[in-house]
Amino acid sequence: MQRRRLLKLGLGAAVAIGIAGVGVALIKPGLVDNKLSPGSRELMRAAAQAVLSDLLPPAGAAREAALDAQLGRLDAFIAGMPAATRKELSDALGLLGTAAGRFALVGLSKPWAEAGTQDVQQALEAMRLSSSNTRQQVYHALRDLNAIAFFTEPGNWQTAGYPGQREIP
Repeated sequence: MQRRRLLKLGLGAAVAIGIAGVGVALIKPGLVDNKLSPGSRELMRAAAQAVLSDLLPPAGAAREAALDAQLGRLDAFIAGMPAATRKELSDALGLLGTAAGRFALVGLSKPWAEAGTQDVQQALEAMRLSSSNTRQQVYHALRDLNAIAFFTEPGNWQTAGYPGQREIP
């Protein structure tokens, strides 16, 4: 195959995947009424467990409660974002909610709800080190959203070793 033909084929495939991804995001948005859709909740729950792993309680009822609280803080944070930012996030989460988007951008073959914490951590690390700016941006979005939502709760500060705000004399 000639190089020019290969480049055309690659460009055509990229355009087709992009159009399909946008179409899927329009049909299955990542946000509904400025809150995480059910599919996005699964995605962000998996990401939260990977990002916050040791900061969360051990497996059990306390961990589930902490994850539910995390998702509630994410909803509140997202609701406060500008409309244009929420739209971009909704599109990205919608795409990541599809099998093709999850595999292409994250590298996970299993659905979010079935992926183990270690699988998601390895995928996030691969995204962090990727030469693709898009994959790095998705990594930063998943990590940063979870970190922001977690650390805005003063009750979580001590878990991370932060003693809290100090009085300024």
